[in-house]
Amino acid sequence: MQNRRQWMKQATTAIAALWLGAALPTPADAAEKLTVFAAASLKDALDAANAAWSKESGKEAVASYAASGALAKQIENAANADIFISADLDWMDYVAKKNLIKADSRANLLGNRIVLVAEKDKAKPVEIKPGFDLAGLLGDGKLALGEPKSVPAGKYARAALDKLGVWKSVETKVAGAESVRAALALVSRGEAPYGIVYQTDAAADKGVAIVGTFPAESHPPIIYPIAILAASKNPDATAYLDFLKSDKAAAFFTAQGFTVLK
Repeated sequence: MQNRRQWMKQATTAIAALWLGAALPTPADAAEKLTVFAAASLKDALDAANAAWSKESGKEAVASYAASGALAKQIENAANADIFISADLDWMDYVAKKNLIKADSRANLLGNRIVLVAEKDKAKPVEIKPGFDLAGLLGDGKLALGEPKSVPAGKYARAALDKLGVWKSVETKVAGAESVRAALALVSRGEAPYGIVYQTDAAADKGVAIVGTFPAESHPPIIYPIAILAASKNPDATAYLDFLKSDKAAAFFTAQGFTVLK
């Protein structure tokens, strides 16, 4: 009887060991997800690029999208992230000056354009030139754009309207949104007759149409810089950054209307 009890105890122990061995994560399973803080305007293109990265590498990249300024502030407050992609140079400079990125990893990844959009069913071409009557086009309505003091797309929009001599005539009509995608939604839902967004965002929303494109010389160059954050310990960060700079990833960005910078 004692031999039988000993045999059963040994068998139970062996089965438990096998079960625990199967349940414990392998090093690959336990690998840390790579977290990307990215400007809201990148969502469609970066989601596609991340899916391709995961398929190719077997690793997972998870993106958190918001206005660049909001993301920079989160990074400043020690948010857990590995990569930052800003929609302008200013917010990347902001975190760089605080030594929050790995300086040698920084690169200019993408370019973009800003456009005037209207609700698709009401869209008519607008000639964007010095002194054009944007206030008259708006009437009693609002001009949707990213918050001009903090959201890159809004900053570019104000710069362009200033350059064209139009800003003062529409300043009181501006509906500043928390991100460029939020501004786009105001036009798409018919809550604002016009908005200024990136051409890539306009392409992503079937509810709006581009009615005019702002001259490139009317605003500072639109550049999306990328960098690995100084606090990142993820061993895949460099490989991921290299992937986003590759020809494979370029196809996802150009399909959404971005310019790939080399």
